[in-house]
Amino acid sequence: MSEEWPKIKARNVTTISPWMDVIAREVEFAPGAKPEVYHAVGQRDYLAILARTPDGRIPLVRQYRPAMEGFTWELPAGLLEEGEDAAAAAARELLEETGYPARATHSLGAPASPCTGRLSNRVHSFFVETNEQIADFKPEPGLTVVLKTPAELVAMIKADEFVQQLHLGTLMMAGLKGFLKLPV
Repeated sequence: MSEEWPKIKARNVTTISPWMDVIAREVEFAPGAKPEVYHAVGQRDYLAILARTPDGRIPLVRQYRPAMEGFTWELPAGLLEEGEDAAAAAARELLEETGYPARATHSLGAPASPCTGRLSNRVHSFFVETNEQIADFKPEPGLTVVLKTPAELVAMIKADEFVQQLHLGTLMMAGLKGFLKLPV
């Protein structure tokens, strides 16, 4: 039996916070080659949720992102908890962030890689049909929730106001699967 290359010769994980590890891997690319060190960020898997309300609008959230040092418009999203079912987690995150309970949750495919060069986690994307927003919903502090039509969302994308690539990929997958038609 032939051996496969490259090989991980060593792995060192440094926990930075409950949400992030730095992973250093020594990779040997050929027999006897000097191992090279590659770093990655380890996080729990992400969730990205494209939802449609009963009146056909799409909930978006605006929040301050310290990594960007500014506010962003995004789909509802979050992190998958240890041992949690991804579809159940998507419904949970959607309700927590927008106040919209899930009526039907549809996977948009196998979990995707957010950045194959630097991140070791996966993104689980879902299309969710919602019920009406729960009464007296109040968003988390610092979070703004708006509803946009597909045409309004396209205008935001074209104006560079909706720029989260993982969420743009979720929109694309929803279109390919027939859940969403964005006007050109």
